[in-house]
Amino acid sequence: MKVSIFSVQDHHPSRERTLPQLYDEVLRQGVLADELGYDTFFVAEHHFHEYGAVPNPSVFLASLAQRTTRLRLGTAISILTFHNPLTVAESYAMVDVLSNGRLTLGVGSGYLKHEFEGFGVEPAEKRDRFDENLEIVERLLAGERITRAGRFTTLDDVAINVRPIQQEVPIYVAILRREAAYHVGRRGRRMLFVPYASVDHFDEIGELLAEFRRGREEAGFTDHAESAAITLHTHVAETDDEARREAEDSFNLYVATRLYAKSAVYDDIIRSGLSLFGSVETVAAKVMRLRKMGLGHVLTLQNFGLLPEPLVQRSMRLMMEEVMPRVRAAETRLRAA
Repeated sequence: MKVSIFSVQDHHPSRERTLPQLYDEVLRQGVLADELGYDTFFVAEHHFHEYGAVPNPSVFLASLAQRTTRLRLGTAISILTFHNPLTVAESYAMVDVLSNGRLTLGVGSGYLKHEFEGFGVEPAEKRDRFDENLEIVERLLAGERITRAGRFTTLDDVAINVRPIQQEVPIYVAILRREAAYHVGRRGRRMLFVPYASVDHFDEIGELLAEFRRGREEAGFTDHAESAAITLHTHVAETDDEARREAEDSFNLYVATRLYAKSAVYDDIIRSGLSLFGSVETVAAKVMRLRKMGLGHVLTLQNFGLLPEPLVQRSMRLMMEEVMPRVRAAETRLRAA
C-alpha cells in the first residue's frame, strides 16, 4: 500500500494564517513527508477563490523539488480544460527535470462553476476540451512531434524542447461520478477519486474499485492495485476521542468553505466512514479494509481548515511510524496464512 499526501491548501483570509505562512507550512510538510517515506506529495489546482490557494501547481512543485530528494511530486489535479496543452506539457516537463524524474501528473476536467466563468469556458465543452488536451499533453510528454487540427488546438509540426527525464510520466485521471470508473479503466488509464464526493459510504469504495477493475480487465490489463488512488481526510491521534477534539473544528471549517459540495460535518464523515480519522488502531483497520478491496494507493489529506501545524505533523508521523507498520505486519500474516 502506497501512502501519499494530498494538499488542497484551503486559505481563509479573514483568519490568522497568511498566505505566505500557509505556503511555508505546506513546504515544511513536504520536507517531512520526504523524510517519513510518503510516496508522493500531491497539490491541487484552484482559481479565483480561497477554496484553494495554488493556481499553478507546477510552480509549487518546482519549489518543493528543491527541498526534497526522494518524494514524488504530483498534481491532483491539473485542470486541462482551462489551459493550452503546450504550456501544460512544457511546465510539467520542467518539473520532472528539476525533480530528477519524480513527477506524477493527475489531470481532470474541473467542476467549479466560478472557475469556468473566470476562464470563459463553457461547461458543456469541458469533456471535449479535456479529451483533446489530454491526448496532446500525453504525446508531447512522450517526445512526439505533433501535427493535428483539433477543435480547440491546432498544431503544425510542434514538439516541446524540454523533455521529461522519465520515459513515461505516470498520469492519473480524476473522476467524480461512479459510472466513470469503468470507462477510465476500459481505456487502460490510472484513476484518482475523492470518495466523499463520489460515494455515500466506505463500503461503496470497493464497488467503485470493482467497476474500475472490470473495465481494465475487459481491455486486457491486469495491474489494477496501483492503478487507482483515493483521497481521504486523515488525522491520526492516540485515541478516537483525541482525534475528534483535535480535528473536528478544522474539518467543519474546511467543509463549510467547499463550494457546491455536499454539506457535511465531522459526525457525518464518521458515520459514512469516508475518512481516516481516529486512533492508530482505528486507522490501521480501515487501511487494511481498503487493501482488501484491492486498493494500492491512498492519498491522505492532513492539512485542512487551519489545523495547527504541530498536529498535522504529529498525524503525519503516526501514519507512517505506527499505522503503516501495523498494516504491513497484518499483510505479512495474511500472506503466511
